[in-house]
Amino acid sequence: MALQIDLDLCTGCGACVAVCPFCALTQRPSDGKVEVNEACTACGACIEVCPVGALSLPEPTSPAAAGQSETHRGLWVFAEQRGGQLQDVTFELLGKGGELARELGVEVGAVLLGHQVDACVGPLFEHGADVVYVVDHPALAAYTAEPYAEAMSALIKKHRPEIVLAGATSIGRSFIARVAIEATAGLTADCTELAVDPENRCLIQTRPAFGGNILAAILCPNHRPQMATVRPKVFPQPAPVEGRTGRRVDEQVELKDPVVRVLETVDAMQHEVNVAGAEFIVAGGRGVGGPEQFKLLAELAEALGGAAVGASRAAVDAGWISSFHQVGQTGKTVRPKVYIACGISGQIQHLVGMNSSDTIIAINKDPDAPIFEVADIGIVGDLFVVVPELVKALRKAQ
Repeated sequence: MALQIDLDLCTGCGACVAVCPFCALTQRPSDGKVEVNEACTACGACIEVCPVGALSLPEPTSPAAAGQSETHRGLWVFAEQRGGQLQDVTFELLGKGGELARELGVEVGAVLLGHQVDACVGPLFEHGADVVYVVDHPALAAYTAEPYAEAMSALIKKHRPEIVLAGATSIGRSFIARVAIEATAGLTADCTELAVDPENRCLIQTRPAFGGNILAAILCPNHRPQMATVRPKVFPQPAPVEGRTGRRVDEQVELKDPVVRVLETVDAMQHEVNVAGAEFIVAGGRGVGGPEQFKLLAELAEALGGAAVGASRAAVDAGWISSFHQVGQTGKTVRPKVYIACGISGQIQHLVGMNSSDTIIAINKDPDAPIFEVADIGIVGDLFVVVPELVKALRKAQ
């Protein structure tokens, strides 16, 4: 989408050149009128400052104009499984995908890739899938990006869905980008919210941008499918409907032998706390002050019956605790029943990872800390005074 310049209106004032963040505008030496180069991203900053209205962006082409409105139908969810075990993010996306599909009037499809994964089909139907596309192939037994991308791309080309969703996990992130390139589709990574515009059937994909300082709504109006990845725990899991069934479609896809072969799989999380799956989390930030003080948070976690210990990026970057505990934009996204934030100021990069918690309790001695804006319960006080009192009260109640 290229910026349009009406040279008859342009006065050569240079106001637009001064505000362009990408140096995409220059003034002609002859008369000072503006020209645009290939660095333009169509951000629109220049349009707002032009005093004579000489700059504009063309109206986006609708899917109908691109000839794709009727040829692409359906919402798909990549059904991520590991060792035959479906991952929670799959059910979360089926739940959200069902809401979007009902607005669009289409089916929810789940794409199951693997080898000897028949046991996964039933739970997909029970959690909302109307149709399950199954590719069972030995090359898909252990995850590698090449065959997974090859199989997914083949199904997209054959069935032409209009929306494809996947979890922003180590698997989803590593192969969905390949699929988007193969399908000539747009891909928005790490979304925190999804919605649809029923009129133009555009998927409204919201994600943090500019270091998490703003939330950007991204649309792909001209190409299908529209693709997005979503972090685990962003959306709630739907309750399964026991006995619910749907249509199973077994697909035969010719896959090449992968260049990369998996020799051994080691589950690092066996030795680390599963923060993302915890129902109760006690998290510490810069205000904790050091690695030794995290022992106090561990005591509170133990008093809560085995809660997980989380941390902000500041605490992880300082080396006080391992990155497995990090919550936030560059860490884990969590959705616990109770999230206790101790000494965490509440920068947006942290909030996007935990603001879906059922109950947020914030402990901070700064009454103006941003964390109190999202907290359900706020305690203004020194965490080294408040936390020991909470531990005592919890142990007394046991």
